[in-house]
Amino acid sequence: MLLGIDGAGKTTTADALAAAGRGSGRPAIVLRNRSGRRWLTRVSVRCGLELPVRWADRFETVVRTANVAVTHARAGHRTGLVVIDRHLVCQLVLRQGRGLPPGRVLPWLAARSIRPYAVVLLDVPPQIAQQRILSRGEDHESLDYLQTARTAYLEFARAGGWSVVDATGTTDVLVTRIAEAVDL
Repeated sequence: MLLGIDGAGKTTTADALAAAGRGSGRPAIVLRNRSGRRWLTRVSVRCGLELPVRWADRFETVVRTANVAVTHARAGHRTGLVVIDRHLVCQLVLRQGRGLPPGRVLPWLAARSIRPYAVVLLDVPPQIAQQRILSRGEDHESLDYLQTARTAYLEFARAGGWSVVDATGTTDVLVTRIAEAVDL
């Protein structure tokens, strides 16, 4: 499972890990757990609406939780390498960044559903992450938000004993670092 702030390279790295697995003769798949945040932002802008933060969080939590449930069902029937891009922890980090309480159900679900997986946090300085985000041209995140999110992810990683990998290198370097960190 790959986690990290926006701009850390999760999606690109997940695809590269799966490709490397297939290249070595292993079946490999990438499963993504999106929250629908970009879609919700685009629809809100298009309609001229500014959703209250709590409403946006509720929508995103439902979408991400549903995606995680589907991912778990799909992963349970697979052999080989399953790379999971994002998880419920990402929603907890978003809540923290938005100043919302974690709630009771989401932390419980996140803790229980993450257990069977090797978790890797792709760590990147907020300035580099912001440059990557801006170069994509799809969205924008403030430096303050990225720093808050990075701090939250690092706290989760320490508490959960997850591998933390420097994500400032090339994708090939990242794949090697992750393979070494989780014995792929």
